[in-house]
Amino acid sequence: MYQSRVKCIVIFLITLWGYESTAQTGTTSNPTNGRVNNPYSKYGIGELINGNSTVLRGMGNVTSAFENPYEVNSDNPASYSFLQRTTFEIGATGETRSVVGSGLTYRTGTASVSYLNLGIPVGKNAGICLGFRPYSHTFYDMADSQAATPIGLVEKRYNGEGGLNYVYLGGAAKHKGLSIGFNAGYMFGTIRNTAGVMAIDTQVINRAYTTEYTNYTQIGGIYWKGGIMYERKIDSDYTFRIGGTFTLSQKLTEHLNEYQISTYNFGDTLVNDTTVKNENQKGKLTLPMSYSIGVMIARNDKWNLGLDYTATQWSNFASTPDSHLTEQVGSGSYKISLGGELTPDMNNIRNYWSRVTYRMGLYYGTDYLKINNTALPFYGLTLGGSLPFRKSLSKLHMSMDIGRLGNTSNGLIQQTYFKFTLGVSFNDKWFIPRKYD
Repeated sequence: MYQSRVKCIVIFLITLWGYESTAQTGTTSNPTNGRVNNPYSKYGIGELINGNSTVLRGMGNVTSAFENPYEVNSDNPASYSFLQRTTFEIGATGETRSVVGSGLTYRTGTASVSYLNLGIPVGKNAGICLGFRPYSHTFYDMADSQAATPIGLVEKRYNGEGGLNYVYLGGAAKHKGLSIGFNAGYMFGTIRNTAGVMAIDTQVINRAYTTEYTNYTQIGGIYWKGGIMYERKIDSDYTFRIGGTFTLSQKLTEHLNEYQISTYNFGDTLVNDTTVKNENQKGKLTLPMSYSIGVMIARNDKWNLGLDYTATQWSNFASTPDSHLTEQVGSGSYKISLGGELTPDMNNIRNYWSRVTYRMGLYYGTDYLKINNTALPFYGLTLGGSLPFRKSLSKLHMSMDIGRLGNTSNGLIQQTYFKFTLGVSFNDKWFIPRKYD
């Protein structure tokens, strides 16, 4: 029975790997689609994605000083040295959003796999991790009508899709409570942005019917992140930890392909004409410097309580061939997170719910975009829990994130979102030498 349940969960999560579902957009300017229709993802490298595990999401993403011998904290690679079991994790997130402002009112949503981790302890004081996590996501579809001359009324349309992903190998080692770790891997992806004008005044016959400008930005390169963590026992019950991460400004290779296509209407004939074609423009995308610092206090296997601060210097962000990526990008962003977890009695075999872990968190910050010279604040509440499988260290994890992004001032839009993440972790011992042959 246990194995069949585990197989069902894994099959469900893997099925979502390349699949995005749900969402209905109830507005004339944003048609029905199967992905989160986020107008803010038009700018920069899109919407930044939370690639943390379900456990950390339920705690408000307090990651800088979090370690667990049976859970992977890929956000601070210094935590790998605390692993005691080989741990495989996979998680999927479903979300819905309500968008209001600038004449828009609609709901949208999606579901997809959000992380994949394999953590392996190496001896008693080291560990490694192989993982995958999305970094950013772009999808938007907007339209607006406008009176124009000499071709009359036109519809302006904007749409785009794509994003960046990160696959990495990390390692960490510790000595007397001090641990240092690194993630190094490959960041890659493609972002498409399209802007078009379509004449909708049927009284004008001989005119340019459609003009569309599209650029494809292909990005790839080595990306790394470092982490440090120090743990000290206060007494037999309490432990104090402090940790931090750092990422220097790094350059990725960027290739830009630009196309402008016009379709002319000559009454009974449509003629397509590629008026602009600039391919394989090579340059560099500069990702900004980022850092975090956090503290956490823990009481044995009972509870953890942590506080985090994260900041990113987006003034370092730049693109050589594709200058539009820097439009509406602010000079910096930050986030403050507070969260914790509680396990009433993990050794109580008679009461299952006393072995369940309960989590809660809060966060507040500002997004990296600054639209119309206006900052985009965000804030939210998180809840979560872990359900242990019987006769195993493996667990089923759940988390909820209820929050809000932006406001309706200066012609902007406000998004209220609900995200639900389902994850599973499997723990086992690997590389055990045989005692008997």
